[in-house]
Amino acid sequence: MSRTLASRLSAVAPSVTLAMNARALEMKAKGVDVFAFGVGEPDFEPPELVREAAKRAIDAGCSKYTAVTGIPPLKEAICDATDRMRGWRPKPENVCVSVGAKHALFNLALALYEPGDEVVIPKPYWVSYPEQVRIVGATPVLVDTREDQGWKLSPESLERAITPRTKAVILCSPSNPTGAAYTEDETRALVDVLRKHDCWLIVDEIYAELVYEGFRFVSAAKIAPDLRDRLVVVDGVSKTFAMTGWRIGWVLGPAPLIKALDVVQGQSTTNAAAVSQHAAVAALRGPMDDFSRIRAMFEKRRDAMIGGLNSIPGVQCRKPEGAFYAFADCRGLFGLDWDGKPLATDEDIAFWLLDRAHVAGVPGGPFGAPGYVRFSYAASEERISAGIAAIRKVVDAAWRADTTGVTRTG
Repeated sequence: MSRTLASRLSAVAPSVTLAMNARALEMKAKGVDVFAFGVGEPDFEPPELVREAAKRAIDAGCSKYTAVTGIPPLKEAICDATDRMRGWRPKPENVCVSVGAKHALFNLALALYEPGDEVVIPKPYWVSYPEQVRIVGATPVLVDTREDQGWKLSPESLERAITPRTKAVILCSPSNPTGAAYTEDETRALVDVLRKHDCWLIVDEIYAELVYEGFRFVSAAKIAPDLRDRLVVVDGVSKTFAMTGWRIGWVLGPAPLIKALDVVQGQSTTNAAAVSQHAAVAALRGPMDDFSRIRAMFEKRRDAMIGGLNSIPGVQCRKPEGAFYAFADCRGLFGLDWDGKPLATDEDIAFWLLDRAHVAGVPGGPFGAPGYVRFSYAASEERISAGIAAIRKVVDAAWRADTTGVTRTG
């Protein structure tokens, strides 16, 4: 009997985001003050009403199994919140609550994709999208986008990428890692392409509430109600309510798909944590008045991060419409010295900055964008300013020490 690991794992790369976070945590455990711009996680606690709801749930004995796809009060709260915040209303039968949005996407991969299937994914992409496709034996079709066009998939590129084997198209708006968000007209143009093809559209809307400067996010499900029999929305409470560790996400989709997800989840995790589900109800039912302040705070942080990065020689960064990531072009730093070797990749730059500036970012290669580094601005303006100063000090020193005579630009 062979003791080898399953061959499917050979097609899957480990999460570079989590690897960078692990290295940063090791340094922090040794007393190093690390600027944690790696993992996308708000630096504040969930609203008090969420924490109080969790305490009440514990005291009330909410410690047993629930229905696989979620408790009825949470499903109702998700439907109400979707109606209030996105302008369209699913029914409870269209909801599957999962252990975070990543789990929701993994369940979808198990329920939908098979060997021979193709899944269209724009680049840059969140690192788990193609890996979840590969782990079930399907093929990710990675489509280039351009920074000077806002990192957005064009209708023409989408049309060219679709084949008779296309099972699904995955969009993320606003995007991780770029922060790019599709306007209503841009989403409508992509939907018009998909109307001609019999495939699924999966839209990750986990960052939909985090948009800035008056940007108006419009859900694909509102734009295309005629496609809801093959349109899937993934969402959750992690980013909007700073509940990353509570692990509550969900799928909104047609009832037959939700039944399939019930089967998949029933043979894996069963339900999401009962207490977390009750806390999520409180989050979704609570007032959103304070969220305007949070959104304004993130906009200031974005401006501080983008302005700071653009002030560093060899670095250029586009201002994103949403999420809380700055995706910086760091190719202008290639060739600078790191202990006798030239910086040659985005991974070199990310780990150089962690080693020398104690700033944790995530290299862009695993996102499908070599030469870029993702920095999260889910940190205070003070920490962002201090982190930028640390990067500038290290980069300035490297430029002063550079004797190659090569002229580099960002």
